[in-house]
Amino acid sequence: MSWIALFLVLILCFVSMYSLYSHMNNKWLVSPPNYVILILSILGLALALLGFKDKSNKSTKVRSWISMALSVVLIFILIGALSFTSMFSGSKELLTTTHSPDKHYTINFYKTDAGAMGSFGVVGELKGPLWFKRVFYYERKTDQVDLEWVDNHTISINDQKVNLLYGETVRRSP
Repeated sequence: MSWIALFLVLILCFVSMYSLYSHMNNKWLVSPPNYVILILSILGLALALLGFKDKSNKSTKVRSWISMALSVVLIFILIGALSFTSMFSGSKELLTTTHSPDKHYTINFYKTDAGAMGSFGVVGELKGPLWFKRVFYYERKTDQVDLEWVDNHTISINDQKVNLLYGETVRRSP
């Protein structure tokens, strides 16, 4: 039981770090939502606590302590992150959804408003399989999207061309 708990918690730590990296660098977000990672971390804590029942050797006890410590730290970090994002993320309203001419790309455009804490703007998210997504377009101080597909992988958004095939991203601040 202690091996399962240790591997689960280590994998969840890696997935959480990649999620943070992908949010900061506008890379593909392939990790599940934070609340799923939180639930799995609580499961890892429960498995670590069950590992204490096995008293066959000293290494199982050490693995259980390591698993328990990592899962408790991860749980607190995820609760903090979920609380912070729910309080300070502002509103996000779907403006439009568009598909490329060959139906290979699906893009959702959202109107964002941080209220008194920030600015409003438009965010474009490229959808992938499952829950995968990537923010590729962000423009502040606008609430409209004028878009036109140039070809199967190039889109013109508010007079700014973005080639999705090459993974381009655009951040505009008027």
